[in-house]
Amino acid sequence: MMDVRRADERYPGGEREAGIETRHAFSFGPHYDPANVRFGALIACNEERLAPGAGFDEHPHRHTEIVTWVVEGELTHRDSTGRETAVRPGDVQRLSAAGGVRHVERNDGAAPLTFVQMWLAPREPGGEPSYEVVRGIADATPYAVPAAGAVLHVRRPAEGERWAVPDGAYVYVHVVRGTVRLDGTELGAGDAARVTDARGVDAVAVTRAEVLVWEMS
Repeated sequence: MMDVRRADERYPGGEREAGIETRHAFSFGPHYDPANVRFGALIACNEERLAPGAGFDEHPHRHTEIVTWVVEGELTHRDSTGRETAVRPGDVQRLSAAGGVRHVERNDGAAPLTFVQMWLAPREPGGEPSYEVVRGIADATPYAVPAAGAVLHVRRPAEGERWAVPDGAYVYVHVVRGTVRLDGTELGAGDAARVTDARGVDAVAVTRAEVLVWEMS
């Protein structure tokens, strides 16, 4: 079964006057929808846009695996464990909040920043926070988040390229840019598809594209 959610169906958020624009794919804050709180392990898929100098001041997280994909610009990350990192397009950042961590996310550059941030619920709560950045992840290279029983696949198909979506109990497909046709349904930038019990689903790039695919058990 495939459930398609269009970009214009996302819940608006952020603070425009502070240079922060957010689009939430799942129930969030004042936009509470009990029928849209999670899909598999995924509990958030936020499209974030930060103007130069804008950002999220220090705030806490617990029991969440936070995976970030920068689309354009450069994200400055600082957290309560003392880490400070610049995350750029092509990098995958993961912050495991575990029993509790605080962090700051900012656009300290001169150009606009766009990123996709995805939150996953771990199978077991607690533990010690951890962090990593994988630089310049290659096309189709899987990135595992074992704590959540999930694997992220980054796809950058050329126009006309056909590729197989991984099988899984839950598969979430988010189009970052371009247009793809997923099992016959066309998806554009910001659109997403939630596929339950995915088996033999294929996709073709209508244009050159960038796609994030979560495979979850």
